[in-house]
Amino acid sequence: MSRLRRHSPALALTLLTLIGLIGFVDRIVVNALVEPLKAEFGLSDGQIGLLGFAYSALNIVLGVVIARHAERRRRLTFTTVGTLLWSIAATGCGFVHGWYQLLAARIAVGVGEAVGLPANQSLVADFYPPHRRATAMSVLLLAAPLGAFVGLAGGGYVAQAWGWRWAFIVTGMPGIALAAIVWLFLHEPERGLHDGMADDAVPSIGAVLRRFLVLKSARHLVIGHALGSMIGLGLIAFLSALITRRFGLPVGEAGLTTALISSIPAAISTIAGGVLADRLAPRLRASYALVPAVGLLAAAPLYLIAFTRFDFVPFVCFTIAATVLQFSFLGVTVGTLQNMMHPRMRATANALTNIVSGLVGGLGPVLIGTVSDRLAATGLASHIALGTAMAGGGLLSLWAAAHYFLAARTVADDLQTVREGRA
Repeated sequence: MSRLRRHSPALALTLLTLIGLIGFVDRIVVNALVEPLKAEFGLSDGQIGLLGFAYSALNIVLGVVIARHAERRRRLTFTTVGTLLWSIAATGCGFVHGWYQLLAARIAVGVGEAVGLPANQSLVADFYPPHRRATAMSVLLLAAPLGAFVGLAGGGYVAQAWGWRWAFIVTGMPGIALAAIVWLFLHEPERGLHDGMADDAVPSIGAVLRRFLVLKSARHLVIGHALGSMIGLGLIAFLSALITRRFGLPVGEAGLTTALISSIPAAISTIAGGVLADRLAPRLRASYALVPAVGLLAAAPLYLIAFTRFDFVPFVCFTIAATVLQFSFLGVTVGTLQNMMHPRMRATANALTNIVSGLVGGLGPVLIGTVSDRLAATGLASHIALGTAMAGGGLLSLWAAAHYFLAARTVADDLQTVREGRA
């Protein structure tokens, strides 16, 4: 079996991105099924939002435990086993017969992803040198917007043609094949190969936390990333439902429209943010924080305008413009935080960051769904109530931007501190 395995950065990045893509498909497909699930089980917007938080519930805690083991053992084993587990759980969502069964199945998907995903950023960091990591991480994180496209568009049309149960089944099964391919053909990279810090000592969780505390910009990057995730997850959770309620599109067309106006712009934003930051860094050392700061700042008013439009074309145009700016933070933040960590801190640092972004980000759908329910209870039409809640959520991009501007003040010095071994 070892003869089949290759040490290829390009192959590794491709396969790990596909793994992440399938994971995000399995995570996001439920957002294309809001209306049929509400009709099937009599759910509120708040309960729909809770499905997203349920995914994160055990994921964020179990992820830390898995990450600690991944610092010491073969990381690709966790990737393959976790991918297999969550794919089985995601497929099982198509066989549930009640709200609590669906909730339990979504938690199981989160548990599988907690096993399969925490080590992937650490793996990519060991395949690519520091000056290319923001770009490589941006490619890896294309999994989120591209997975959202497949989950929303594909899931919506499968549900429209064959029913919502088949949407879960069809999107859940490809991960099984991907797990086998990664196990057979990908070689584990040497830790710290590009950092000059290849050793077997595994720093404690306390040491990882101290590094976050010592590096001022790291704290603001984590908070900004969490807030950006909360906004993004909250808005995409209900965008398809808003399109159906406000413009009358059926679930398939609403899912495709959502994918086109959010997932594709988000993919462009993710990769462009990382590439732009890497390109600007030699001349503008604070670019790793300034690029997302400016993007988030500009996105906030555009979201406000978008979700208060009642004509389809302006709604689409402003949503696209806001999304292109919003998601510039993803790859840049992850690549920068990986550069701030010792090679055997990276999986743990990713898992600890996911605790913050998972808890805060998971609240996005719950917050928007709850506000929507409260506004609807006052007598507002459902599409107005939901649109108002989403516009308010979009304005929170200003809060995220503030943390990136604060990070920009010290990010260059913090990266230099790490390179010189003073952290």
